[in-house]
Amino acid sequence: MSFWGQLGFQDGYSGLSSELVFFHDHAMFVLVMVSSFVGYMMVCLLKSKLSSRFVTEAQALEAAWTVVPGLLLLVLAIPSVRLLYLLDEVGGLAVSMKAIGHQWYWEYEYGDGSNVVNFDSYMVNSLEVNNGGYRLLEVDNRCVLPYGVDSRILVSSADVVHAWALPSLGVKADAIPGRINQLGIHLMSSGVMFGQCSEICGVNHSFMPISVESVSPEVFCLWLVG
Repeated sequence: MSFWGQLGFQDGYSGLSSELVFFHDHAMFVLVMVSSFVGYMMVCLLKSKLSSRFVTEAQALEAAWTVVPGLLLLVLAIPSVRLLYLLDEVGGLAVSMKAIGHQWYWEYEYGDGSNVVNFDSYMVNSLEVNNGGYRLLEVDNRCVLPYGVDSRILVSSADVVHAWALPSLGVKADAIPGRINQLGIHLMSSGVMFGQCSEICGVNHSFMPISVESVSPEVFCLWLVG
């Protein structure tokens, strides 16, 4: 989760979120280099007393300032398109979970057919948050997912448009009534991740947090059947 005064992204708990942070750093490096070069050239032009009134063309320079920005765009576009396709890809499924938005809480459902586990997840009152808990982020029932395997999250809504978003996983999907969106997640380690609804869904929009607990596949199976 984010902390006060934090300038960077949250620590990534999935491979895709780590890729997102890396691409952000890569794009910022290119941006800083270009901005520094343009600023340096502007200062040099302001301080220079030279004039070139009789220069009519500079084909080599024109070719350079056409080709170099194009190459910089390719440097940004290629990893961006690759990451865009990876974010939309859902691998081999080991776990499937449904996240259904309500006003103003989340409902989670595991399994299908006769073996179905479902529960509601409400925000814990600020007065009931235990020591070490996080105000406005703790819930009474966390959804549980195993790490080291591919998981699929099916996101929908029962009333209005919500959004299931966890920054530390690099995922966000709108929960739309009558429609199902899916997310692919591959958790890398154990831990607890926090998120919130990212759509303005009503008066209590800011009070329907998301809490995901990542555990080992063995613990997940015991939790599911227990």
